Amino acid sequence: MTGLQTPRLSTAPAAFLSSAGQEAVELAAMAGLDLFTWQQHVLDVGLRERDDGSWAAFEVCVNVPRQNGKGAIIEARELAGLFLLDEQLIIHSAHEFKTSKVAFQRIEALILGCPDLRKRVLRVRNNTNETSITLVTGQTLQFLARSGGSGRGFTGDCNMMDEAMILGDEAMGALMPTMSAIPNPQLWYLGSAGIGAQSVQLARLRRRAQAAVESGQPDPSMAYFEWSVDPHLDECAQGCAEHDDSADPVAWARANPSLGHLISTEFVRNERASLGTGGVFERERLGVGLYPSDEADTWQVIAEEAWRALSVGNVEEIAAARATSPVALAIDMTPERSHAAICAALRWRGGVHVVVVDHRPGTGWIVGRAKELHAKWNPRAWVIDPASAAASLIPELEDEDDGLGVEVVKPKAREMAAACGQFYDAVTDQSLTHFDEAPMASALAGAQKRDLGDAWAWARRTVGVDISPLVAATEAKWGLTVDVEETSDPLDNIW
Repeated sequence: MTGLQTPRLSTAPAAFLSSAGQEAVELAAMAGLDLFTWQQHVLDVGLRERDDGSWAAFEVCVNVPRQNGKGAIIEARELAGLFLLDEQLIIHSAHEFKTSKVAFQRIEALILGCPDLRKRVLRVRNNTNETSITLVTGQTLQFLARSGGSGRGFTGDCNMMDEAMILGDEAMGALMPTMSAIPNPQLWYLGSAGIGAQSVQLARLRRRAQAAVESGQPDPSMAYFEWSVDPHLDECAQGCAEHDDSADPVAWARANPSLGHLISTEFVRNERASLGTGGVFERERLGVGLYPSDEADTWQVIAEEAWRALSVGNVEEIAAARATSPVALAIDMTPERSHAAICAALRWRGGVHVVVVDHRPGTGWIVGRAKELHAKWNPRAWVIDPASAAASLIPELEDEDDGLGVEVVKPKAREMAAACGQFYDAVTDQSLTHFDEAPMASALAGAQKRDLGDAWAWARRTVGVDISPLVAATEAKWGLTVDVEETSDPLDNIW
C-alpha cells in the first residue's frame, strides 16, 4: 500500500499564469534530490505566478505527519530561491536552532555535492554568530532559531518557517514585517499537526483553508496542503462510515503520502501498538491536530457578551469567601489526554463563582496538584465523570496510600445533563460569576450541545477543541450541593 498523493484539505489561488515548480523539481534532481509526486505537486502549486510575475500565493502551508519528507520540499524551494529565482535573502527558521542546523547540513551537502552549484558558492559560514550560504552573485540563505527578536533586521524575499506547529504571535510579529519592503515576497510554513496553544498561526491558516473549502471560493493569497484523516468522534455510532478508523491501513495511506516509500505499513502498525490510541498516534501519524480557537469564532451555546458580562475582579473578596464557604473541585481532560483542567466552584454573593484552578498539557501533573489543593482547600467534593477520559484517575485519587484517600463523586449520565442545564441557567439568570480566564473562554468558543435524551450535554465542535475547563467547571458547580444517588441510570450506556 502506498500513500495518497493528494491532500485531504487544500486550497490555492485560482488566478495564475504559469509555475516555476517544474524548474524547481529539475534543479533539485540535478542536485541529487528526487521528489515524490506529492512533493512535486506542492512545489508546482506553491510556485505559481500571475501574469505580472508575482507569486499567486503569498503564503504556502504544508501540514503533513512527521517523516514523510517535508524537508525535501524545503530544500527544493531554497535551492530554487538561490539558483533560479534570484531571491537575495532566504530566511530559514525553526523553533529550535538544532533543527535549523540539521536543515543547513542537508542543503549544504546538496549544494557542495553538485559541481555546477558548488562553483557558484562564495562562502559557507557555520559558527556561533552566523549559519549561512552565500553565492558569488550575492544571494544568501540564512538559518535562524525563532524568538521575539531573531528575525528583526532581516529583509527576506522568502521566509521558510519549519516546525510551523510551534509558531505564535511573537515570532510572527518579528518575522512578518521583514517582508513588507519586498516587491514579491513569499512565506512558507511547513510542519505537522497542531499541538494546542502553541499552534496559533497554523490554526489561523487552517481555518482559512477550511473556510475556502466550505464556501467553494479558493483563498486568494494562500496555498494550503494538509494530509490527515477525519477520525471517529465519541458520539459516532458503531459502523460509522463517515469517519476514519485509526486502525485501518487505508487511513494511514490517506494521512501519509510517503507511505510505502519512506514509511512502511509494518512500522506504522508497530508505532500504533507502542503509542496506543490516546491521541498521540492520531496526532503524530494521522495528522489529527489540536488547534486553538480564534477569538473571532462564534460562540454557539452561550453568547460571548453574556459570558463576559459575568466577569468580576474581586479576587481578594472571593479568596476570603473560599476560606469560609464550601468548595467543590472537579477534573476533566480531553479524550486524547493532551490537556486537562481542575476547576473549582464556591458560593459567593448569593450565587456561584467558578474558577479555572489549573489547566496544563498532559496528565502526569494532575494527581500531585490535586493532593496539594485537597490539603489546602479541604473541598466538600471532588467530581469526575466516570464515562470521561479523566475516569482513569479515580482509582489513584481514591487510594489512601498514594492518592487523596477520598471518595470521588461520580455523576451519572442524567446528572451530567442536569449539571449542564444548571450551568447554562446560572449564566442566563446571572447567578454565576468568573474571572474571565482565557482557557474557559476558549472552551466556550469551541463548545456545542450534544443531545442526551430530552436533555443535552457539552460537546466539542471539532476534535482539536479543548473544552475540559468548561466541563470541569460545570461538574464543580454541580458538586456544591449534589446528593449522589446509588440507583442505576439507563442513560449511562449512551453517555
